[in-house]
Order: sequence, then C-alpha cells, then structure tokens
Amino acid sequence: MLEKSIVEEVLGLALSSGGDFSEIFAEDRRTNNITLESGRVEKSLSGRDFGVGVRVFKGFTSTYTYTTDSSREGLLKAARNAAEAMSGSPSVRPQPFAAEPISPLHAIRWYPTQVAKSDKVGVMKQAYEIAKNYHAAIQQVMVYYFDEEQNVFIANSEGKWIEDQRVRSRLMIHSTATDGHKVESGSYGPGAHKGFEFMKHLDLRHYAGEASRIAVTMLGAAPCPSGKFPVVIDNEFGGVIFHEACGHGLEATSVAKHNSVFSDRIGEKVAPDLVTYIDDGTLQNEWGSITIDDEGEKTRRNVLIEQGILKGYLIDRFNSRRMGMAPTGSSRRQSYRFAPTSRMTNTFIAPGESTPEEILGSTEYGIYAKYMGGGQVNTTTGDYNFAVKEGYLIENGKIGAPIKGATLIGNGPKTLQLVDMIGNNLAHGAGMCGSLSGSIPVNVGQPMLRVSEMTVGGTKGDE
Repeated sequence: MLEKSIVEEVLGLALSSGGDFSEIFAEDRRTNNITLESGRVEKSLSGRDFGVGVRVFKGFTSTYTYTTDSSREGLLKAARNAAEAMSGSPSVRPQPFAAEPISPLHAIRWYPTQVAKSDKVGVMKQAYEIAKNYHAAIQQVMVYYFDEEQNVFIANSEGKWIEDQRVRSRLMIHSTATDGHKVESGSYGPGAHKGFEFMKHLDLRHYAGEASRIAVTMLGAAPCPSGKFPVVIDNEFGGVIFHEACGHGLEATSVAKHNSVFSDRIGEKVAPDLVTYIDDGTLQNEWGSITIDDEGEKTRRNVLIEQGILKGYLIDRFNSRRMGMAPTGSSRRQSYRFAPTSRMTNTFIAPGESTPEEILGSTEYGIYAKYMGGGQVNTTTGDYNFAVKEGYLIENGKIGAPIKGATLIGNGPKTLQLVDMIGNNLAHGAGMCGSLSGSIPVNVGQPMLRVSEMTVGGTKGDE
C-alpha cells in the first residue's frame, strides 16, 4: 500500500524530536449504503476513503496526526507535525522491518465490490415484502443495507510490517405499526464479517418477520409497573447491558487512568461463580471479529472474568505502558482519522447449565426483557439505565402480557453480583459501539439469564 523507503523515512522523521516509538496506519476503504423506503430505493451512496495516520510515543505522552495526502511530501508533513509535539533529540532509530504474514480467519466468498447493486436491492425488497405483509397493522417498513471492504497497512519503528483486509455486511429492517391510535416500532439488524454470501444465506423471514412482530406486539402492550423485581434478560442483544456497564469498565482506556470500578482488582471476586465474561475477536465471521487489531497485534480470546474472578483487561499498546501489562490485541479505531485505543470485539457472558424453561419456570413474578433498546452508562461508576424494546410480565413462572415503557436501572458491577441463573442458549447480536476512537462494529452476547433483583422504571407507580 505504501513504499518501504517512504515508510522508513516517515517513521524516522516522526522520532526526530525525541519520540521512542512511531507508527503508520494506512487505510483504503470502500463502502455502500442503500436505503429502501415503501419498496423503493430512496438513497444509494457509495464511496472510497483513503488516508494515513502517524502516531508517536514518548514515555506516557502520545501524539497523532493524519492526512489524505499519500505522497511522500504529504506523509513527511504528517510525521513532522506529530514529531513537533515532542521535545528532545533522536534517541531511537526504526528497526528493520519483518513482514508478518497472517492467515485470514474469516473466509469471504463474494466480495461486495463484485456484486451488482441490483442483487443487493433484490435482497432488500424481499425483506421489505416479508416485513410489510406480516400484519395489516404494519404501516411502514424501511430497509437499510451496508457493506464495506477495508484494507489496512500497519508499520512501526519496532519493525512491524503487516496488512489485513476486513469485509463486513449488514441489513437493518425497521417496521412501524399502528392501530389508528398508537404507533409502535420494531427493528432487527443482523451483520457479519462476511461478503454478499451473508445476504444470500440470511433468514429474511425470521429477521424481517421479527422486526414487524415486535412492532405489532407492542401495540397491545400495557404500561410497565415500577419497582424492584427479578428480571430475566433474553439472549443475544440482551448482552448490551453488560457490554456498556461492565465491558467499557474493563477497557484500558478507563482502567489505566483509574476511572473504572474495576481498576487494580485483578484476582478479586467481582461476580458469582457462574459468571464468565469473554471478549473474543477470533470468532469466525462474526460482526465484531478481526484478524489483527489496529496496531497490528493478532486478535485473541481474552477471558476477562472467569467463574466470578477478574482475570484481565482489554489493553492497547499505549495504555500497556501505564499499566505495565502486555497488549491484548484489543486496539481499534473507526478509521485513520482516529488514534486507536482499547475496545471490545465480540463480548459475551459464557453459557451456563440452565434451560430457558427452567429460568422462566422458577421466576414467580418479574419482568422478561426479550429485546433491549438504547441506554446511558457512566463508565466511571458503572451506573446505567436501559430501555426495554420488547418486554413482558412473568407470572407464575410463565410469560404473561406484553408491557411497554420499561427501563432497567442499576449499577453494572452490582448487577453482575446479582446474576443467579444463566442459560445454555448463547447467541450474539450485532451493534455499533462509540467511544474515544470512534464508532466500531461489535457483537454483544449472552445466554438468557436472570438477575435476582433490578430496579424497573415504568409508566405507572404501582409496585
């Protein structure tokens, strides 16, 4: 992607003001975004973005610049700008490069750039028809299609020279239902580290049908009671609570600065024995998976909590200096416009031994959160609140009437302590995660689990 002689020159210049480490990240990305509304294509945007970032470390100081000018002069200017933030004389010289061949973890059959737009729109129209014809109450359906091919190149002053390719595809179906008085919506957005084969083999009847089923079901939902109840959270995207309220607190971005409730707690008991929490970027073809991270480290399976014991953190190269711990292949960024930092990939609670039927059957009265919506989290304290997109009462061990307006309120570490049953039906859900280094694809996951007590905010005051 870049000439070796220029890379050597850029890395050397970046160190010229006393830096002790320099790095180049180059990216060539092609994207497609299509919007289908009322059965017609309303928007279709395709683009290509190329840029290069230069980063320099000196002790616990870091500086980052980027440019879209990939000429020798443009790259040297970026390196010079990065170097100017440091002070001193050169003390380190770049090491000879050792190219690192990598074995792709994620097989791609049909690259998006090789697929006709008409074929992509064809899948969208099928999803539209399924969702629109699900029920007479469905008023509107919007389908969003996304794919990208991202090629990256990383080199640094320690001799790293490595390239990678990431290919992702995603389909989002959003349905709106009305009974003439109320309006409700439902959505589903499966995605994968795959090419167009993902779309060809997608169970559209399930995903498009679920989007509309949620919307229609919520039309008949009653207001949620408020109070403290046992809460059963279903698998897949239910894991977003622990992603936000616990996962971010295990990233070195906050841990290294002691802005996390999990800082300096390796070896401590932070959850019951039945809780094992994992971040695994190697899962084949999953939405959040990568072969290497954005610093060129091979991704891996990081066990963060094992049988309730805190075992580790997600660590990038820069924060590894502060923490005195090795990087974990967890450094990610939205694009070359962002300096990388520690981020999640596919983060999930490992399956337990209970069946969903056992979990529900042993809950006399409580709340069943089938699908979670958005929420807010204070990563320093772990305090959160999350909306329940589709919820039900549990009565006498059975799923009862649908409810709406439910909000789950709590503290991530404390909620972990109150998990008392974990199911055997692990599943993952695709999402986008925003943090210091931009918005990136991640999976959140878990089996069905039960929290023995959670504060539920509802729309009426009976408890």
